[in-house]
Amino acid sequence: MGVNSNRVEHLACPETTLRIHAELVAMPPLQIHNVCLPPEQTTFHKLKHRLTEIFFPDDPLYRFKNQTWFRKFILALQFFFPVFQWGSEYNVSLLRSDVISGLTIASLAIPQGISYAKLANLPAIVGLYSSFVPPLIYAILGSSRHLGVGPVSIASLVMGSILSEEISPNEDPITYLQLAFTATFFAGVFQASLGLLRLGFIIDFLSKATLVGFMAGAAVIVSLQQLKGLLGIVHFTSKMEIVPVISSVLKQTDEWSWQTIVMGSGFLLFLLTTRHISIRKPKLFWVSAAAPLTSVILSTLLVFLLKSKTKEIPIIGRLPKGLNPPSLNMLCFSGPHLAVAIKTGIITGILSLTEGIAVGRTFAALKNYQVDGNKEMMAIGLMNMAGSCSSCYVTTGSFSRSAVNYNAGAQTAVSNIVMASAVLVTLLFLMPLFYYTPTVILAAIIITAVIGLIDYQAAYKLWKVDKLDFVACLCSFLGVLFISVPTGLAIAVGVSVFKILLHVTRPNTMVLGNIRGTQIYQNLIRYRDASRVPSFLILAVESPIYFANSTYLQERILRWVREEEEWIKANNGSTLKCVILDMTAVTAIDTSGIDTICEIRKMLEKRSLQLVLANPVGSVTEKLDHSGILQSFKLNGLYLSVGEAVAHISSLWKAQP
Repeated sequence: MGVNSNRVEHLACPETTLRIHAELVAMPPLQIHNVCLPPEQTTFHKLKHRLTEIFFPDDPLYRFKNQTWFRKFILALQFFFPVFQWGSEYNVSLLRSDVISGLTIASLAIPQGISYAKLANLPAIVGLYSSFVPPLIYAILGSSRHLGVGPVSIASLVMGSILSEEISPNEDPITYLQLAFTATFFAGVFQASLGLLRLGFIIDFLSKATLVGFMAGAAVIVSLQQLKGLLGIVHFTSKMEIVPVISSVLKQTDEWSWQTIVMGSGFLLFLLTTRHISIRKPKLFWVSAAAPLTSVILSTLLVFLLKSKTKEIPIIGRLPKGLNPPSLNMLCFSGPHLAVAIKTGIITGILSLTEGIAVGRTFAALKNYQVDGNKEMMAIGLMNMAGSCSSCYVTTGSFSRSAVNYNAGAQTAVSNIVMASAVLVTLLFLMPLFYYTPTVILAAIIITAVIGLIDYQAAYKLWKVDKLDFVACLCSFLGVLFISVPTGLAIAVGVSVFKILLHVTRPNTMVLGNIRGTQIYQNLIRYRDASRVPSFLILAVESPIYFANSTYLQERILRWVREEEEWIKANNGSTLKCVILDMTAVTAIDTSGIDTICEIRKMLEKRSLQLVLANPVGSVTEKLDHSGILQSFKLNGLYLSVGEAVAHISSLWKAQP
């Protein structure tokens, strides 16, 4: 009888054929393959490969291979400044589409900019400033053709809620404004650093489930906060929790203004109706896009014409004309409030990056082109750093603006330049026209914008697909509503990290059975055609084996063995002789995992059971080989597949006298 040593080959892996004499076993020859080690590499090459896979999975420098120096220079310009990539092919036809889409999103950006600045407790003019400089910078550095840049509701809300806990925007507006610009600068530094160091995976810790809950909770809080403007309340709580907000509304009934309520309700109904029309009929996207500016114009005219009868309706008042004034001298890099500025910058930076990149990738997928996440981080980061020096606060890609931009037929980032130009004209010539604009209309615009963040369909889908994701969503939603917006965000991140740790520390294990007439082994519970193989217990581990889960896996595998022996005893089955561990899904192992394999093997040997490893991946096999554990398995302890392990070991048992 031939002998199969199951040795591990370092380079070539010639297949080994085992032939069993016909007088011993009447069966066709078995073909047993050796398990190969990966090619030997130095530590430097392994480290280089690992770092490349972590930080450069897309191999961004592949375009530079085998190119002349001049060509490399051109490619470098296109790589760092995407405007050089599409600018050379720009034409009048593209310009026409971009002008139309740019003017369309400008009609949305102007009222939104004023409204979102109010949401961040900043002067209304800062919202318009933030819709001028950042879009120009993004048009040069950004890689998305459809991203509409400007202030967004969530980042505005978070900045306003965190900073207002430290400094009152009413009592000390100058210090508050300094903190807002400083936080914007740190947000930009953080975002650009992530892109430069290619650390974008950090933002992935905010899972979609937690973001759904967080944004829904924030949308509810923002909507309730706007009741101050809709009802005309003067004295209102600055807190962002649901209980104080509702309590403040009910306690100040004597301040309610019927004129404000009528105007606010009428325009809110108008805005919601136009939004519903655009959702039902996407071709009429311009209806909801133009509705905010239309509401501002109509409400301003109404208040101006009836100013003698609408004195109780608060108005915006005078807004300064002119370009963005420099604010570099307002950045504070010392003092007692530096920590809160850094904290606000990092939190708003993460949120705005998450939204901007998600929106950019969404519309890129619709047009079948690719958005470079690291380029986007650098573009958004640099535009926020520049914005902080030109009286702007945190900006990113807005979903509402981007959707309008996409539906309006935008072809390139020139639409952002057109939008910024329209905002420039507004800043230079049209600011006096906003004097009589009622603040109630800003509240209605904010409510209409944030109500779309309440995605109940996504929450229902989470419940149907993954209950743990739904719990994460619910926790972040309730945290925002009943505790605070920053705490709700912290809960969202905490739940996401807890979910990761849960999957790592408690990986999935299962018992495999053979599907009759095949060499396929699948989960016994999942496949009814799968059946137990007599005298074998075949287990699969669907996770790397690390220090965090090694103890659990040891206990769980021994429990599987005990339960299998109990099943055999209850069903008069064949005596258990061999445990096969299918390591196909074990993508990595550390020293604790190796020690666990050794301990399991020793425990099973004491119970007269053989432990066999099947199909370990290259890196795992290499570590097992370097640790010396493979030698302890002796003969017939390592196989390329579960099928070969079962066939070979069974043949050996049958060949024994």
